[in-house]
Amino acid sequence: MKQYIALTALLVGDYDEAVDFYVGKLGFTLAENRRLAPGKHWVVVRPPGAQEGGLLLAKASGERQWNAIGDQAGGRVFLFLQTDDFARDYGAFIANGVKFLEEPRQEDYGTVAVFEDLYGNRWDLIERKA
Repeated sequence: MKQYIALTALLVGDYDEAVDFYVGKLGFTLAENRRLAPGKHWVVVRPPGAQEGGLLLAKASGERQWNAIGDQAGGRVFLFLQTDDFARDYGAFIANGVKFLEEPRQEDYGTVAVFEDLYGNRWDLIERKA
């Protein structure tokens, strides 16, 4: 049996601004963008090279969801972006205006730095040691 987490829903305030960030600043691929109903889309982005999984950019609906934008993990790192070249991606993200909350650091498992997406969700950019 094979199982995997296919998508992670990420609450966003606006589809276009979220796509601009993930595709324009992080270099993700826009895998799907289908209109489901007025004001509702199915928008999936994936890191470059990813064939499975991704983020489902879900436009918030209702006060509870709007209040959770940018705080889906209560201030903890929420998502982990693994890379095969930390220096390349860190440099590109900095050049694209991505906000890092710390300088890169070496850990037992590899190189890591925490950054924020456009809404304030925290991410780890990680290159694991071989």
